[in-house]
Amino acid sequence: MELLDYDVVVLGSGIAGLTAAIHASRRSKGALSIAVVSKLHVMRSHSVAAEGGISGVLYPEVNKDSQKLHAYDTIKGSDYLADQDAVEVLVKKAPDEIRFLDHIGVPWNRREEGMIEQRAFGGMSVPRTAFAADKTGFFMMRSLYDELLSYKNIDIFNEHFATSLIRDGNGIHGFVAFDLADREIKAFRSKSLILATGGASRVYSLTTNSYSNTGDGTAMAFRTGLPLKDMEFVQFHPTALVPSGILITEAARGEGGYLRNANGERFMEKYAKSKMELAPRDIVSRAIITEIREGRGLRDHESGLEYVHLDLRHLDSKKIDEKLPMIKEITMKMLNIDPSKSPIPIRPATHFTMGGVHTDIDGRVMRNGSKHIDGLWAAGECACVSVHGANRLGSNSLSQCSVWGRITGIGAAENASRRKPSTSRFRKIAEHEEKMILDIADREGSLSPYKIRDSLHKVMDEHLYVYRNMKGMKLAQKRIGELRKRMDDIYVADKGKVYNTNLRDTFEIMNLLDLSWIITESAIRRHESRGAHVVAEYPKRDDKRWMKHTIATKSIGGIHFSYIPVKIMGWQPTERKY
Repeated sequence: MELLDYDVVVLGSGIAGLTAAIHASRRSKGALSIAVVSKLHVMRSHSVAAEGGISGVLYPEVNKDSQKLHAYDTIKGSDYLADQDAVEVLVKKAPDEIRFLDHIGVPWNRREEGMIEQRAFGGMSVPRTAFAADKTGFFMMRSLYDELLSYKNIDIFNEHFATSLIRDGNGIHGFVAFDLADREIKAFRSKSLILATGGASRVYSLTTNSYSNTGDGTAMAFRTGLPLKDMEFVQFHPTALVPSGILITEAARGEGGYLRNANGERFMEKYAKSKMELAPRDIVSRAIITEIREGRGLRDHESGLEYVHLDLRHLDSKKIDEKLPMIKEITMKMLNIDPSKSPIPIRPATHFTMGGVHTDIDGRVMRNGSKHIDGLWAAGECACVSVHGANRLGSNSLSQCSVWGRITGIGAAENASRRKPSTSRFRKIAEHEEKMILDIADREGSLSPYKIRDSLHKVMDEHLYVYRNMKGMKLAQKRIGELRKRMDDIYVADKGKVYNTNLRDTFEIMNLLDLSWIITESAIRRHESRGAHVVAEYPKRDDKRWMKHTIATKSIGGIHFSYIPVKIMGWQPTERKY
């Protein structure tokens, strides 16, 4: 086993991870050794798939906007579960991040007079989403990657799969990973570690997310005994292409697209009359599923999936080519549909995990109560700070990744400049993890891990989707418990060392099982409907009992649940109407 020492290690290479590495280097003026470790090639991180844009108040006078209004929209959109101090940080710092990205080369769409153009997004009072056509994530990643390559003190490790964090007492000192190229096991020792491993939407089958979004960092943190927050809140994006689940950006509705049922009716008037198609995602998703349930949907004969239509036919074809070129490319390639001539079949698909590793406002990972664990930060979708609460507004995610990428990068750099290296126990702990990896690689049971994953998807799709009920969730609870036990009898068919994706997939499936278990157990305990969590037996929001965050921590044989209050700074919860 190879031992690699760095001052700062960033695990994950999306927008949050690259931003963190850049600002850690800047803060140290190149004096610290920094590593970026990714299970993919850096530019294949899921952030490249972000389409619509990044939110921020750039021109308050022109747009009649303000940071206070952005905060209010975010808090209301969260169904009042967002921590309002964190939201204030988001809206204050987001404009600077957009300008930073502008300076390093992101080709924002611009108005004729040169200002960055901003489009309308769901739940936002005014247009405040900066964008680069409908490929915003790709252009942000490209610019960040180019910037990263200019720093001589940053090393990049592509295609290294991390399996566990190394914890010694009240500190995290690194992690163990294996190199996909040759299965060489490596221990990365760090003074500061930043988790930026993305979300876990692959616990479901129909999702807008890449196959790589398996919640690895979140699962590792949980297994290390660190708390996860609000895992019951999973966002379903209203408009995913049927049958593939590919994202059809909210920008398509921001640019004027309509949602229509099988009768051709523009149905959102019944659900959010003032916002129509630009209501928050939880509301639009429920509206679509309600239309389908009540018989006003259509059916894809190949997959059996029911859907409604996203209609762009009334838009100018030039507008589609200029502002939604990738959507046109996707629909043409996947379904041979020209969106200027035919409606697009869509339905809600899993898109974002509002919950994640429990952090404080500075992105430091908590260990219990008000105490954080030494040496560990989390940023981006794997972290729950919490700015999204029970429902994220579109385009706030890229803002979150950028803002807390910078915050955690600076914090990790400052910590690394004063923290001493880990003790001699590091190698012993790492060697124990090495043995576990080899044991799993050598397993020769009777079950394919892929069949277990397929079964998990069926359970989550059926019982933890847009609408939930207690009976279904308890069935899921039982079934997931059985699937977790069955992992003891799996086999890893590929015994080779060169690009053993079978071994990588097995670890990913283990992570998905752990996270689906936590999602389900957390959901069963929240006896209310709030944001993305809607339960038939508890149809209303219950601020008296449930204005609090769920904290899930590993315990002997199970999960220990506790609750902490939502931080309210000025906006009192009111009825959420659009």
